[in-house]
Amino acid sequence: MHDLGRPSRFLNMLRVFKPTSPMSVGSWVLCGYAPLALAAAATDVAGRYRPVGSAATAGAAVLGPAVATYTAVLLSDTAVPSWHEGYRELPFVFAGSAASSAAGLALVAVPVGEAGPARRMAVLGAALELGAFQAMKRRMGLAAEPFEEGRPHRLLRAAEALTAGGAALALVSSRVRDRRLAAAAGAALLTGSAALRFGVFHAGVASAEDPRYTVVPQRERLRGRDR
Repeated sequence: MHDLGRPSRFLNMLRVFKPTSPMSVGSWVLCGYAPLALAAAATDVAGRYRPVGSAATAGAAVLGPAVATYTAVLLSDTAVPSWHEGYRELPFVFAGSAASSAAGLALVAVPVGEAGPARRMAVLGAALELGAFQAMKRRMGLAAEPFEEGRPHRLLRAAEALTAGGAALALVSSRVRDRRLAAAAGAALLTGSAALRFGVFHAGVASAEDPRYTVVPQRERLRGRDR
């Protein structure tokens, strides 16, 4: 919405539904998910209208995976080399990141005795995020270089450490049952997820600024066709 200049322009995205456009699909998914999530939270806090809350929760759960991954699809659908070349794994990276950050928020907010599902989600989300990201970098070849240099590298290394550390603390908190430990795990997971997103963003910008990441793969593809 920030890129549109005026937030009100977001409404123009809802004039049509274009299945081939990640931006169009994402706009509609967000418009469906946000009120459902709000209704689910409101009915839970109020303790009233339980059937409405259950229906809203189910609807939000259906749309949740799309909300978690559509930004990765949107990035991969661009011509930015380090985003486009990661099109296979990036949605899984973002899905794992979303799961671990959601678990992190729950670990911060929920009593330790009720945080079992959040701890399990933290571990699974962290494993998916870290595993998919490493697989993506190995497959991307030259386009993965911006992830290993400068500011993106520092952010992504911090993200890996925070996510892995947060998941480990979440496991420990299941035995120690220390509220402060669970909160620290949650804070680490939330910060790690944010660092990952910023790292991916800055890596894409760096790859777009260097023509080598566009020209060299194009030449390699042309040579492959001539063989």
